[in-house]
Amino acid sequence: MKQTCDVAIIGAGPHGLSLAAHLAAKGVDHRIFGTPMTTWSEHMPRNMTLKSDGFASNLSAPSPQSTLKAWCGRNGIAYADQALPVTLETFLSYANWFQTRYVPHLERHDVTALDGEAGDYRLTLDNGETVKARAVVLAVGISWFERMPEVFAGISKDLVTHSAAHRDVAKFKGREVAVIGAGASAIDLAHLLHEEGAKVRIVARAPQVEYNKIPDASDETLIGRTLRPASGIGRGWRSLFCAEAPAMFYRLPASLKRRAIDSHMHPAAGWFMKEKVEGVIPMSLGRALKKAEAKDGRVALTLKDGTGEETLTFDHVIAATGYRADMRRLPFLAKHLCERMILADGTPILSDSFETPVANIYAVGSAAIESFGPLMRFMVGSEFTAPRVAARLARVFGARTETKAA
Repeated sequence: MKQTCDVAIIGAGPHGLSLAAHLAAKGVDHRIFGTPMTTWSEHMPRNMTLKSDGFASNLSAPSPQSTLKAWCGRNGIAYADQALPVTLETFLSYANWFQTRYVPHLERHDVTALDGEAGDYRLTLDNGETVKARAVVLAVGISWFERMPEVFAGISKDLVTHSAAHRDVAKFKGREVAVIGAGASAIDLAHLLHEEGAKVRIVARAPQVEYNKIPDASDETLIGRTLRPASGIGRGWRSLFCAEAPAMFYRLPASLKRRAIDSHMHPAAGWFMKEKVEGVIPMSLGRALKKAEAKDGRVALTLKDGTGEETLTFDHVIAATGYRADMRRLPFLAKHLCERMILADGTPILSDSFETPVANIYAVGSAAIESFGPLMRFMVGSEFTAPRVAARLARVFGARTETKAA
């Protein structure tokens, strides 16, 4: 491979692969680095079902044949835009085909260092190769941004781990395990643990587990579509605005942005999980986690509610406590570059074309939530981001011979 390029993409999840597909179609000189779909293939419960509907589970390429629907049709796999959950196995097979078809030039190497200045960035790969790029796109996904409650600080990972560490939980058979959280990851993981024979308990501050609304035929009537229109991130006019107008969302006052983000990022499990956990898996809900400490090879959790405290002891605790984009946690990003592109809490500052304050460094995916809204947390956000950033980079660096993706 040549040692220079116009654009380097770091990350090969939905946003990175989608951007590469659009850049390739425009003939923009680029390279893309990373293991494809790592978060999905290595850090999600293997029996997971996607919470997003079929129509919102696409990677993006400038071709109608690139969608999940088209792929399922060609492969004889059952599909519906709504009301038929997409299994992780189906999604990963589709994503593998997408990468092979639209991004065959993916280089399966991790970037270990990014440094330099505008127009002259240097990327060091895990094989020792150095690549120079005029622009860099950080499509790093969520794996770097695991959020752990502070009460677990100092406790060994032999006893406390994040949910991202557990694609397979067979080793917990017969052991007592607490899952902290009430969102989709917590519920999916608790179900998997139960199926594998673990003695699992769900612990959460929420007074009850919330589930997405069960699909209802009335939603597709004229009245239903008028009152609660469908979008890639949920039903209702607020969700439709966030999903269909991220460029307008970008220009909202910060207070309105925060309200919209919080309303869409609250914990909620897939509707199809309710019957699998309610009345099946014990739950300690409405309990704040006050203290955690290691005792005799186990973990003691002190829980507090309005009536008092109780202490429960487990062999292992799994924190399904989500993610938060903080660019300071990217170990390859040079400190001087990081400091110039973030707010005090590590959130990246982005222009309306996803460019950071550091010229020609862009950030997409979960790193763009605070700027463009909750759509960026979901793969469906790539349908807005990829063509927008690709068009910008084509204007900056010039597109070579444009090809039509088939």
